[in-house]
Amino acid sequence: MQIEPGKLLRGIHYPEDLKNLSKDQLVQICDELRQFIIDHVSVYGGHFGAGLGVVELTVALHYVLNTPDDQLIWDVGHQAYGHKILTGRRNDFHTNRLYKGLSGFPKRKESPFDSFGVGHSSTSISAALGMAMASKYKGDTKRQHVAVIGDGAMTGGMAFEAMNHAGVSDSNMVIILNDNCMSIDPNVGALKDYLTDITTSHTYNKVKDEVWHLLGKISKFGFSAQDVVSKVEGAIKSALLKQSNLFESLNLRYFGPVDGHDVNHLVEVLNDLKDIPGPKILHCITVKGKGYAPAEKDQTKWHAPGKFDKITGEIAKKIPTTPQAPKYQDVFGHTLVELAEKNDKIVGVTPAMPSGSSMNIMMKAFPDRSFDVGIAEQHAVTFSAGLATQGLVPFCNIYSTFMQRAYDQVIHDVCLQDLPVVFCLDRAGFAGADGPTHHGAYDLAYLRCVPNLVVSAPMNEEELRNLMLSGAEHQAPYAIRYPRGQGVMPDWRKPLRKIPTGQGRIITEGKDLAILSIGHIGNYVLDNAEKFESLGLSIAHYDMRFVKPLDESLLHEVFGKFDKVITVEDGCLMGGFGSAVLEWMMDHDYQAKIKRLGIPDKVIEHGEQIELHHECGFDPSGILQTVKDMMNLNVEDKIKI
Repeated sequence: MQIEPGKLLRGIHYPEDLKNLSKDQLVQICDELRQFIIDHVSVYGGHFGAGLGVVELTVALHYVLNTPDDQLIWDVGHQAYGHKILTGRRNDFHTNRLYKGLSGFPKRKESPFDSFGVGHSSTSISAALGMAMASKYKGDTKRQHVAVIGDGAMTGGMAFEAMNHAGVSDSNMVIILNDNCMSIDPNVGALKDYLTDITTSHTYNKVKDEVWHLLGKISKFGFSAQDVVSKVEGAIKSALLKQSNLFESLNLRYFGPVDGHDVNHLVEVLNDLKDIPGPKILHCITVKGKGYAPAEKDQTKWHAPGKFDKITGEIAKKIPTTPQAPKYQDVFGHTLVELAEKNDKIVGVTPAMPSGSSMNIMMKAFPDRSFDVGIAEQHAVTFSAGLATQGLVPFCNIYSTFMQRAYDQVIHDVCLQDLPVVFCLDRAGFAGADGPTHHGAYDLAYLRCVPNLVVSAPMNEEELRNLMLSGAEHQAPYAIRYPRGQGVMPDWRKPLRKIPTGQGRIITEGKDLAILSIGHIGNYVLDNAEKFESLGLSIAHYDMRFVKPLDESLLHEVFGKFDKVITVEDGCLMGGFGSAVLEWMMDHDYQAKIKRLGIPDKVIEHGEQIELHHECGFDPSGILQTVKDMMNLNVEDKIKI
């Protein structure tokens, strides 16, 4: 389905076309851009509310800046749909987040207008500062460097590290704080309260506006009038808000707050800021989901709603005709409550993803035993370590890809001290349409080398529940990784049973070849059971459940019986589960032909999980083909896959 752009938008292919519009036309182009985004996402799905909230800001930035020479960095990138549409990708926008199509995030390889690849939060200020300092070093004093960061991402410690550096750098950069009082889940923490204080102080805003208006008319100040205003502003903020300005205390010149939906005023402000040297911060107040009433009303629901009816606001849902397996995240949420009801030492911790991880179920049942620490993965891990020193059992739920940010804390604060923290790594393996910034490809490799840490992965919902019980009783660091999406057991509420640490299980006996799997991906082996039989093959299947420690008794059995072995994992092959098996085989003087299936040593782009599994050769057909190759079967002599 081809979405037709509005009258003005169809003439905008690149930002240089935008500059041909008069200021009187900017409101119309914003309306058309917003409608184009609504039309597209309603039909094709994707992130929604964040992009609608920055339409005016996006137009104003590309209208004022000389992109791509001027550097524009979008933090996280959920909000960059408008940016992509205005920078040469409008006609391909229907491929957004689809396999082999446009990325859902800014990506350097995709366009010169994407100055920096993003996906994780709080990186934009550091990147923009690096670019600004490089320009300064090269003597380029005219190039602008702009970081657009949301109030949720601003809570990340990296953002403050960057601002602290920027304040002493004398760099030509602008930080635009997109303040919508909303991240994926409600923003939490003192910074949120501080920003609210600034934006809701009517006295301050009134006095500020009057002073600006007055001084702007006094010609004797000349160009330096803005410097005078800035100094006056500091005194006003300190007096009326009874505190010094957080940003100006970091030596960042603060401007705002301004209406982030007044495109013409934004153009004026941005043009003024271009001529003011040094690091600056512009505080914009926006509404997430602006222009689409349902998205404004329920911003969490409409962060990434999928396909929907733009007229009624009804989000498309598949109505199953048979009982469906639950999502792994929901099994986690309900099981955590079940465990917490029996053990009052269990607490839950998540860095700003209570709904995404289903920690919100725990938060509703036990609000005093649940902690959303904001976008702060490092803090979440060390905070959990602190809880553990006091006899509590923290379940720290972090997406696999985000746990990478807290790797030092996992080692230094939890594992070296042998503290009983249970790490639950959601979205392990391929994240799907979110692409490589969100793939949880590396957790098995980066965790199995850490002393004192148990590393496990359930093959189904029952195993997830049992591993959670086992982790709670382990009294030492324990990691459980599981994928995004549905499991395989509609009837999943089985009685809880502790799994001995490092114990795998035999799924099927066999004599020709052994397949060793870890995690949910083992279900692909099961999918091939009838095909193996039809080929006359006797295939043994072992669900290892643990990468560390490995089940040595099972491995002795495997390498004592089989000279052909396949390992299957939905993690990176470099240093992953298959590597662990190979190391064990060599250490114990066994010899066998081993084929490892998993994620190769390259960046795998976005797409549906099954598409990416197929690309990497460990989907059901890939596993079957590997078995046939190892058994030297001639396809023509047997059956077609």
